[in-house]
Amino acid sequence: MLSHHQNACETRHYVIFVLLFLGLFHSISGQISVKDKRQLVNSCIDGNNHKREPGPEDSLHKQCLPWKNNSCCTGNTTVHAHGGKMYGFNYNHCPNRKMSSKCLEHFVQDLCFYECSPNVGPWMQTVNMKMRRERFLDVPLCATDCDDWFNACKDDYTCTDNWTLNFKWINGTNHCRPESECRTFSDIFQNSSNFCERVWDHSWKYTNNSEPCMRIWFDGDQGNPNENIARWKIQQSNSAETFSTKPLTYVLPALMLFLNY
Repeated sequence: MLSHHQNACETRHYVIFVLLFLGLFHSISGQISVKDKRQLVNSCIDGNNHKREPGPEDSLHKQCLPWKNNSCCTGNTTVHAHGGKMYGFNYNHCPNRKMSSKCLEHFVQDLCFYECSPNVGPWMQTVNMKMRRERFLDVPLCATDCDDWFNACKDDYTCTDNWTLNFKWINGTNHCRPESECRTFSDIFQNSSNFCERVWDHSWKYTNNSEPCMRIWFDGDQGNPNENIARWKIQQSNSAETFSTKPLTYVLPALMLFLNY
């Protein structure tokens, strides 16, 4: 029969083995998680018109040009983005009201961002929609870009504050619901923050320029500033354990305790 001392030794050895295994597993899984998250800095939405992987495009159209060096869209997609009815969406959904050219220009720029940006991976959410399997949620949009967008559209007309959910779709085109009323953007949204956050069902998060935020408008020849914002988001989402030996800080004291038992 084993002595009490022998049983105690075997127990300590077993516990040490389990703790070491758990610490090693945690470290490895953390490294895998980091690798996956880093890939999100340069990735494309799973959507009908998006490329599988981002890359350079030398034929992007007009307002989509800033993404030419690294893009999730093709030249053909950007031509359609400027056509005014991509995905069957009608910006002139209020009867006898045509969206102003200055307002439409901002919506086209927003659509270029959606189709072309390779930097929204950290904010990606899985969805079950006809035109896409993923969407981005609460991407921080710089206040100046949002303010300019709202100011350009404040005197234009719409019938709902949520363009993703609240339209009635007939024959592939959006229509105002019978119970809705067309009013100015100023009346519907009140301010730029509400507008940017609600119009596309919280795709955007109004963010002060003093904080890390995305730009819709930028000079692509000077680089894409949104790459650094995506990297910042990845760093924020990773716990301190990911980049350190923090799991061992729990394992080693336990080892010492059992070894000195």
